[in-house]
Amino acid sequence: MPTNGINRALKLQFGLINYENRYLTAEAFGFKVNASGISMKKKQIWTLEQDEQDGQVVFLRSHLGRYLASDKDGKMQCGAEKPEPDCRFLIVPQSDGRWALQSEPYLRYFGGSADYLSCFAQAIGEQELWAVHLALHPQASLLSVARKRYAHLSSSEGEISVDSNIPWGVDSLVTLVYQDGKYSLKTCDSRFLRNDGKLVKENTNNTSFTLELKSGKLAFKDCDGKYLSPVGPTGTLRSGRCSKPGKDELFDLEESHPQVVFQAANKRFVSVKQGVSISANQDVETDMETFQMEIDKESKKSTFRTNGGSYWTLVTHGEIQSTATEVEVNTMFDIEWLGQRVALKASNGKYVCTKKNGQLSAVSDTVGKCLQASRLKFNWKCCQRYNFDDLFTIDEKYLSFSSGDDELFLMKLINRPMLILRGENGFVCHHKNSNTLNANRSVYDIFSLIFNDGAYNVKSTNDKFWYVSSSGLVCSDGDKPEDFFLEFLEHGRVAIKGSNGKYLRGDQGGTLMGDGPTVDASCLWEY
Repeated sequence: MPTNGINRALKLQFGLINYENRYLTAEAFGFKVNASGISMKKKQIWTLEQDEQDGQVVFLRSHLGRYLASDKDGKMQCGAEKPEPDCRFLIVPQSDGRWALQSEPYLRYFGGSADYLSCFAQAIGEQELWAVHLALHPQASLLSVARKRYAHLSSSEGEISVDSNIPWGVDSLVTLVYQDGKYSLKTCDSRFLRNDGKLVKENTNNTSFTLELKSGKLAFKDCDGKYLSPVGPTGTLRSGRCSKPGKDELFDLEESHPQVVFQAANKRFVSVKQGVSISANQDVETDMETFQMEIDKESKKSTFRTNGGSYWTLVTHGEIQSTATEVEVNTMFDIEWLGQRVALKASNGKYVCTKKNGQLSAVSDTVGKCLQASRLKFNWKCCQRYNFDDLFTIDEKYLSFSSGDDELFLMKLINRPMLILRGENGFVCHHKNSNTLNANRSVYDIFSLIFNDGAYNVKSTNDKFWYVSSSGLVCSDGDKPEDFFLEFLEHGRVAIKGSNGKYLRGDQGGTLMGDGPTVDASCLWEY
């Protein structure tokens, strides 16, 4: 786990593909298993759990929360509510990246086809080999286990360096591209990591790696049987000399939270450059103006973390500062999604507005009007000392006054230049024979996300744009960009509203539609 505690390691979830190119499937009826799935959907996703006492032993948990098990005769079931002795398996990795699964108590191998699965083979044959297809969202942060540092694009060196203390900014985003059972590492500028450490535009055999698992960590093996590892003082990511993965060759994939910048009504960026005070007073975007948005799973409220690891928090007199070191009630903010702009409501029930000096304060009762007494009460002595016009220019000492759009902020997502969407039924990708989009596939297409003054345009690989047709279909062949609006409503999930005011959803037939009147499960997307 990272020493800074900013992110958390992702649970390893995957599909297992047999020699007939069919997925291992857990059925609800009778808790039976088969190898009949033609794509990876909910029933084909398995979660890997390790035995706490013996790190070599693993358990496979289905989408129903039940564990895969084999009895002494090799009969397979998936009904155990907790890990039992018959649920214990060993992973035996093969040179081509596939796995053999061996029953730990009975030392037999698991394999077969369709409804004829068993764990009774004494040796590993083709029927006992399973390809691993990761089911987690393919955009993540990559942490070196040995160095405890994160991978990021080093544009000056033209390489991926593993020397970052925190995964900050778009350069720290790594996209895993799955093709023919292997994975490639794609940087934010759409280049692929080659096994010699160079970044190239084309995805070839030298940019393809098989995944191996050791003690719950990932290793990437190249076409020559060598493993990726950080090399040298900057941790250049490349294949080393090792033909067996040690600690230097192990990595964690960690959740990549959205990172955003805010621009206030004064056209300046919100920043912590001046210290603990959160103020809109900068003209350029740097790490100081970038904030990680973390959405609480229970309350759905958002916290904003700085690159120094502290949180925005509400302090005395409504001011917003970056002094909190952990999440608590005053670090929680409600976001109101208002088309191209957002409004933030603090724990005191007031809206955050920008004062004349740029300081953010939660002192407004409504969006569009902010007239609240600040540190000293407005009283008759103030009126005697200052005339009325001067009174409203005294920002810190007497009154905080702003009007118009001072409660509105432009919020820009900066660490998703490439968009990969997964809904409740699968990934979004192009339909093979039309200009529409599927929303139920086990493979994904990568789209470009282009920011446009608080809205976003989505570009397909053919340089055409997404749009919503008059019939509500989301199409991918537009000549002109159409605006979409991202609403980050839940932990790890976003809702997307079209220019027609409707939400994008996956329908029962697996087609991406732009006709959702309100947000439900079909409208929420991992991104």
